[in-house]
Amino acid sequence: MKLKIKREKWPEFFKMILFLALAVVIIQLYPDKRNFNYHFEAGKPWTYDMLTAPFDFPIYKTEEQLDKERKQLLRKSKPYYLMDSSVVSQQIRILSANHEPASIVEINYLKSKLQQIYSQGVVSVDDYQRLRKDEKKEIVCIMPNRIVRNIPIGKLHTPKSAYEEIFREAEGLRESLKAYNLNTHLMENLHYDSITSESSNKEILKSLSRTNGMMQAGEKIIDRGEVISPRSYQIISSLKLEYENQNARTGENIVVLLGEVIIVFGLIVLLLLYLYLFRTRIFESYRNLLLIILMMIFIVGLTALILSYTQLNPYIVPFLLLPIVIRVFFDSRTALFVHIITTLIISFIMDNPFQFVVLQITAGMTAVSSLRDLSQRSQLAQSAFYIFISYVFAFLGFELISEGDFGRIHWMMIVYFAISSIIVLFAHIFIFFIEKLLGLISNITLLELTNINSDFMIKFAEEAPGTFQHTLQVSNLATEAAKKINANSLLVRTGALYHDIGKIKNPYYFTENQMGGNNPLLNMDSREAARIIINHVPDGIQLAKKNNLPEQIINFIATHHGTSTAKYFYNACMNQSTEQKPDKADFMYPGPRPNTKETAILMMADAVEARSRSLKEYTPESIDFMVEDMIDSQIADGQFKDSPISFQDVELVKSVFKEKIKNMYHTRISYPELKVPDAAKANDTK
Repeated sequence: MKLKIKREKWPEFFKMILFLALAVVIIQLYPDKRNFNYHFEAGKPWTYDMLTAPFDFPIYKTEEQLDKERKQLLRKSKPYYLMDSSVVSQQIRILSANHEPASIVEINYLKSKLQQIYSQGVVSVDDYQRLRKDEKKEIVCIMPNRIVRNIPIGKLHTPKSAYEEIFREAEGLRESLKAYNLNTHLMENLHYDSITSESSNKEILKSLSRTNGMMQAGEKIIDRGEVISPRSYQIISSLKLEYENQNARTGENIVVLLGEVIIVFGLIVLLLLYLYLFRTRIFESYRNLLLIILMMIFIVGLTALILSYTQLNPYIVPFLLLPIVIRVFFDSRTALFVHIITTLIISFIMDNPFQFVVLQITAGMTAVSSLRDLSQRSQLAQSAFYIFISYVFAFLGFELISEGDFGRIHWMMIVYFAISSIIVLFAHIFIFFIEKLLGLISNITLLELTNINSDFMIKFAEEAPGTFQHTLQVSNLATEAAKKINANSLLVRTGALYHDIGKIKNPYYFTENQMGGNNPLLNMDSREAARIIINHVPDGIQLAKKNNLPEQIINFIATHHGTSTAKYFYNACMNQSTEQKPDKADFMYPGPRPNTKETAILMMADAVEARSRSLKEYTPESIDFMVEDMIDSQIADGQFKDSPISFQDVELVKSVFKEKIKNMYHTRISYPELKVPDAAKANDTK
C-alpha cells in the first residue's frame, strides 16, 4: 500500500524536480552580482544612472602613471657591479714577463697606471653607454671581500678611455710605450651583477604607491549624461578593479551565491505552489509546465547575456513577451503571476532594481489587461502600443520623482522601450513556434477555429446541415459543463464543433441529415451499415489532418465515441442471427477512449444530445432519466477509465445537461385566439 501511494506521488515529484532544475539553470545564468557590469570609454557620455561608490575603495593609478613613477624611481637606483681584482695583477705579471729589464721606467709607469685605472674600474663600452643613457650618477661596486663602495660614473673607464688615459699622462714615454701593445693588457674588471641589481630594484619599487586617493561609500562618481573625463575614467576603472579583487575572495563568493540560491529558490517555490494550488489544470500537464519554464529561461538568459557580454541597454529585452505568451495559452492571472516572479528574479541583476520592478509590473499589468478579451492576432499590435505608452508614462513619472528636473531625464530610454515594444509585435511568431514545438494550442487558435463563418464551417453547414446543428447543440452543452467543473471550456467548444466532421463524406447516411426521407442504412446488411456509421471517426481524422487542425482537436474526433458499440446495428444483427453470434468487434468504434476531462465531457454531451432527439415526450422526469441512463451506461461500459474525471465531476455535468435540455425543450404557453363578434364576421365575408 505504501509503495502504491509513493507511485501516485511520482508525477508531483518529477514536476518538483523540473522546477528545481529551473532554479539551478537561472542561478547558472545569473551574472555575478560582484562583476562590474558597466561599459565605459574615456571621452564618451555615461549612459547609466548616477554611479556612487558602493563601498570605500582606493583610486588606483593608471598604468601610464605607474610606468612614469617606476622610471623615476629606477633612475635614482644604483646598479651593482662585481670587481675582479685578479685582472690587474695578472696583466702586470704578463707585462713584466714579456719585456726586458732595460725598460724599467716604462714598466713602473705602466704598473702604476694600470693599478690606478683598474682600482677605479673598467667596464665594457655597452655597459658604459647604458649607464649614461639611464642617467646613472654612480654604481655600487662589490669587492671580493664583499665590501661595497660607490664609484661615480665619471671615474669609470672603458678599455678605450683607459688607453687614452695612459698616453695622456705619459710625457716623454709615448713613443716607447707604443711597443708594449697596451690594447692586450686593458680589459673589463667590473661585471654587471643582474641578480643583486634586480633585487635592489624590487626593494625600491616596493615603496611605489599604486593608489592616488580614496573614494568614500556613497560618494558620487559620475552622473548620467556626463562625459567621462580622465579623472572619472580613473575612478571607474578603480571600482572595476576592486570588484575583480573582491571576486577573488572565495568566502565572499560563497555568501553571494547563497543569497542568490535563497532568492531564486524561494520565488520558484512560490510559483510552484501557485500552480499546484490554484491552477491544477496547468500543473497536471508537463507541456504546460515546460512552456512556462522555457519562457522564463529565455527572458532571464537573454537579459543576462546582454548584461554580461554586450554594451546594449537591457531594456531592449522584450520582457512583455512572457506574460503575453502565457496569457495566450492560459489565463490572465497566471500570466501576471509568472511575469512578476520573473521580474523579481531579474531585478537583482539590474542596475536600478526598484525602477525595473515598477516599470515591468506596470507594463505587465497593461499587457495582460489589453489581452483580456483576446479574440484575434491583430490585438497584439494594440497591446504592443499600450505597453509602449505605459512604459513611457511610468518612466517619466519615476524620473521626475527621482531626478526632479526635465533636463536630467534620459530620453534615450524611450527608444529602448520602443524597440522592446516592437519586438512584442512578433509574439504571434513565438506562439506559432511554441504550438508546433510543444504541441500546445493557444486560445487565439481556438477562437479562430470556432469561427462558424470560416470557409470550412460554411461547407460543413451546407453539406451536412443536420449534423452542423447537432454540433452547435453539443458545443453549447459541453461548454457549460466544462465551466462547471473548471475544465477548458474554449477547448471543449472547439472540439465539439469539429467532432463530427467525418460525416461530410456520407452525410445522407445519418438521420439528422435525411429530412424525414428513407434511411438507406435500413436496406443494407447490419455489418455494412455499422461500418459506414463507424467510419465517420477515421474519415473525420483524415479530414482534420488534411485541413491542418491541431492534434488536440483531432483527439476529440478520435475519442468522442471511444470504444463503444453501434448498438442499433449490433442488436439488429443479433436479432437476425439464428446460429452464430456476430463478432462484437465488427460493431465497435476504433477508439481510443477519452483521455482528458474535456474529451470525456464531449462524449457525454454528444450522446445525451443525440438521444434527447428521440424522446417521445419532454418532461422533467423523462429528461432526468435519459441523462442519468445515458451517462451511467457509458460509465458501466468503461469509457471514462482513461480520463481524469471524478464522480463528483460527472454528477455536476449531469446536472448541467438536465438543466440545459429542459430549457431547450421547455413547454411554451399556448396563445388564446382573438374572439371576433358575429357582426364583424359578416362584414369580413363581404
